[in-house]
Amino acid sequence: MAERNETEQRQLEKELTAAVRGEVSFAAADRALMTMDASNYRRVPEAVVAPRDAEDVAVALRVCREHGVPVVPRGGGTSIAGQATGTGVVLDFTRHMRRIVSLDPETRTAVVQPGVILDDLRAAAAPHGLTFGPDPSTHSRCTLGGMIGNNSCGSHSVAWGTTADNVRELDLLTYGGERVRAGRGTDPTGAPTGLPPRLRDGVKALVDAELALLRTGYPHDLPRRISGYALDALLPEAGTDLARALTGSEGTLGVLTEATVRLVETPAARVLAVLAYPDESAAAEAAHTLLPRSAPKGFEWSGGGTQWSHPMTVEGMAADLVGAATGLPKGGAWLFVEMGGGSPQEATARAEALCRAAADGTTDHALVTDPAGQRALWRIREDASGTATRLTDGSEAWPGWEDCAVPPAQLGPYLRDFRALLAQHGLRGTPYGHFGDGCIHIRIDFDLLTAPGIRRFRDFSRDLAALVVSHGGSLSGEHGDGQARAELLPAMYGQELVDLFGRFKDVWDPAGGLNPGMLVRPARLDDNLRFDVLPRRPVPVEFGYPHDNGDFTAAVRRCVGVAKCRVPQSSPSSPDVMCPSFRATGEEQHSTRGRARLLHEMLAGEVITDGWRSPEVRDALDLCLSCKGCRSDCPVGVDMATYKAEFLHHHYAGRLRPAAHYSMGRLPQWLHTAAPAAPALNLLARSPAAAVAKRLAGIAAERTIPPLAVEPFTRWWWRRGAPTAGRTVILWPDTFTNFLAPEVGRAAVRVLEAAGLRPLLPPTAPLRRTGLLPRRHRPLCCGLTYVSTGQLDRARAVMRRTVDVLAPLLRDGHPLVVLEPSCAAALRTDLPELLSGDPRAATLASSVLTFAEALVTLAPDWQPPRIDRPVTGQTHCHQHAVLGDAADRRLRERAGLTGQLQGGCCGLAGNFGFERGHYDVSVACAEDQLLPAVRESGPGVEILADGFSCRTQLEQLGQAGRLGQLGGRRGRHLAEVLAEGLGNSLENAMGNTVGNGGAGPGAGAGELYS
Repeated sequence: MAERNETEQRQLEKELTAAVRGEVSFAAADRALMTMDASNYRRVPEAVVAPRDAEDVAVALRVCREHGVPVVPRGGGTSIAGQATGTGVVLDFTRHMRRIVSLDPETRTAVVQPGVILDDLRAAAAPHGLTFGPDPSTHSRCTLGGMIGNNSCGSHSVAWGTTADNVRELDLLTYGGERVRAGRGTDPTGAPTGLPPRLRDGVKALVDAELALLRTGYPHDLPRRISGYALDALLPEAGTDLARALTGSEGTLGVLTEATVRLVETPAARVLAVLAYPDESAAAEAAHTLLPRSAPKGFEWSGGGTQWSHPMTVEGMAADLVGAATGLPKGGAWLFVEMGGGSPQEATARAEALCRAAADGTTDHALVTDPAGQRALWRIREDASGTATRLTDGSEAWPGWEDCAVPPAQLGPYLRDFRALLAQHGLRGTPYGHFGDGCIHIRIDFDLLTAPGIRRFRDFSRDLAALVVSHGGSLSGEHGDGQARAELLPAMYGQELVDLFGRFKDVWDPAGGLNPGMLVRPARLDDNLRFDVLPRRPVPVEFGYPHDNGDFTAAVRRCVGVAKCRVPQSSPSSPDVMCPSFRATGEEQHSTRGRARLLHEMLAGEVITDGWRSPEVRDALDLCLSCKGCRSDCPVGVDMATYKAEFLHHHYAGRLRPAAHYSMGRLPQWLHTAAPAAPALNLLARSPAAAVAKRLAGIAAERTIPPLAVEPFTRWWWRRGAPTAGRTVILWPDTFTNFLAPEVGRAAVRVLEAAGLRPLLPPTAPLRRTGLLPRRHRPLCCGLTYVSTGQLDRARAVMRRTVDVLAPLLRDGHPLVVLEPSCAAALRTDLPELLSGDPRAATLASSVLTFAEALVTLAPDWQPPRIDRPVTGQTHCHQHAVLGDAADRRLRERAGLTGQLQGGCCGLAGNFGFERGHYDVSVACAEDQLLPAVRESGPGVEILADGFSCRTQLEQLGQAGRLGQLGGRRGRHLAEVLAEGLGNSLENAMGNTVGNGGAGPGAGAGELYS
């Protein structure tokens, strides 16, 4: 279809905007968000339309048809073969058309719109003991429309089949505007039911003329044949199932507006049998024998009845994928085999019988009955589409041959030949996947950045297609052909059948307006690669990006689009933290993937043209909380907090910054200056003048300015004196503890001393003497607030000063105990990445311990006071992402503090929740997990929140009436709770003190306060 000039483009925009009731956008940011899916491909759309209903779809198609504009339907954008990218107009079904129209437990069917997320349908069906059988690893964010377009499968396909096996009827609109209700059966003319006259005649004539080819041209005994059009479903002996034939057509024939799908009964209990094998080949050889279709003679399962007597999953993976994962029996490869039953005992009996029957080939096995343990293991498998994109040496690996499938009995020989082919081409990858169905997933270390690497990618693809066909397989076993494999379909089907696919496409879409370049008459598999537009040389940046060889472009490339960050609040599969802003707004640009896409396009310079000055990227990053959740929850380790800081540094270089950057970004400086006047400033903060101050400082009007400590923690320390006995640890007096919450520091000192440790404070950093003025000192700082606002020059200066002072102390092996999780995370990650050329920075980072880590590792025999109280609250997002909470959980258990803390983010996130314009999103983030947990807690429940931001959010939202009656309780640091448990004595057994001996704020840079 011809390109449009500027006048034609404006007319298209005018007509679409007037006709469609949903959102229509030609904006660069919205187009940039849709350039890619989870594949290697990139195509730039002209516009994005979010239709409200089927009528909106119809009018959008009409306008596009009149202007000769192609249309691409899109769901969650998790397709791996490129079929969710396109030029022209993208129809985004995730915004409005995501309703479950009806659910009938009696007929076990549901009627859904194409934007319904799979997990939402499963949640609606669960109270009836039902589910939708196909469950790809992206079940928490993929849509039913996308699953139908690709004929998705998932780990339970050995029990419930593919999406095509679970579709009953489809309502579609063709590019020409014809309405189709595709089902099973024929009308009186013998044509498939539900077709308008033109399509009825065309489809019937084509099928009648090619019966022989349809009967002989497809491979059989292949449970995962997804490639091409399933035209053999239109054969009379197949029931003339038009719905099945259209499933997997990748949006090239019609636009889905509604679907009736089958629901299946789920077992009351499940047990996961993990079978260990010596190697991958042994696991692959054994997989098909665990299923009824090819089980050896005498292989049977026990446990009354037959409904759940066979495995529901047979998933395989090898040691090079799972790494150091715990909970796996000893072996080199594993099969995850799920067994169901009417009771836990029945499911366990069946799993035990399976393990006994498979014992001859296994090296070990384990039964996992605990649902939490099962989820942990399944998470390894489900995250593999992301984790497999980084090999063990850190090199990049990509999709492209993600899901080819062979007959299950051929899987062992095929995998051996596949490994040999990889070696022949000098490539590496980690196979895993649906071993029971003969379907393999893999990411391969293709070089898609250079011409020789791309040629090798093409040569390997052709050779692998031939290998798959030689084993009787399908080029796609789950994700469709798209652009990645469609060019090679003649190798699988022969040219005659592929030509028939083209004729079928022409019957449905004679203008070629639906998803052109996919499946039929496809683009070459090495065209439109998303890496083509990126800079070939590293761009100058501030952070070290140690995991990406210092290359910011490589860091941005980490996002492969699997979209785990797009899991909504309602999903039980929500990651622990990532991505709070998306969960609050539901907007793609506020997801980690959306921001990564915009950064990609910023580097490309085609859609986003202003580089580091881009307002589109700035606006998308504005609602990033810098929670660092993506650093741990993203399967590929995207670190958007760092990318945001990098962007803000360049964006505001030489320019006036937002007021909040000066007020809260430089908070340590202001608090140090304001400390002597704390009483007067606290009175001022409660006066009418506070409103003016907040407005000038860029602080949200809804926020209360936290009171300053009348006596900072360090002043209390100098007055109190230091202990003389115990193992020395350096206690970091972070800005928040020192000037805003000194009670936490005092409590920590008491607990550390009770545990036999000797906490000492580092000296302050001297300022240069100016003229006749006396030498002044300023406290050390981790640089957190400067980093979060992108003031990286200042951050680096502050961090270098900190390293200069601490380096002599750390040479003695003293650990650095940090009470504030965000400051600990900054010292452990941001500091060494900004001072990447200074080896002392890495030493400092490795010395950092959290409060709980210090007690658990340095005082392992100390018994904390028994609190014996249930807890609620939240693990700080930075602690979750960077530090881990294993030590906290052990310490709480030893103290009798029972229960689990919530994930998510409190929503305040340092300066974020205080900034003007962020209040509503900040509250929405808190409402995700934290506030509901606190509301539901009883009067005897301890509210734990180690982060100052978390405690402040709870306090201020409680004052705003969002927490009901908490009985005066507040969030407390774990140190406060343990200190309270020690009793009311002024000093514990380790509390003997001495005077400062002249040391104090003027102590030199090589000394500790003592």
